Amino acid sequence: MSEPARTGQPRTWPLGYFRDGERLIVTASAGGEPAHPAWFLNLRADPRVTVQLGRETRAMRAAPAAGEERARLWARLVGDFPNYAEYQRKTAREIPVVILPPAE
Repeated sequence: MSEPARTGQPRTWPLGYFRDGERLIVTASAGGEPAHPAWFLNLRADPRVTVQLGRETRAMRAAPAAGEERARLWARLVGDFPNYAEYQRKTAREIPVVILPPAE
């Protein structure tokens, strides 16, 4: 995934994901560190991202999940990847779940 940082230059981060229909789901876990990762903070300024999956590149628009949807996605994430439950136990912050639908 990539988006512009404060410099306006694109930055790239390799992230794990899972699919939820047409959407991709990623988390800003930072391994349970106390602060959100830089890429997540950049999404607050500009949610437009480009995602590369294999040879395919897609324009997407990131949005943090909230409420019941976040709870559903978090449960699926922890079910598939139990390490995320440990990351959450290590930090006082709520680890963001980020939804990446195709950009319109």
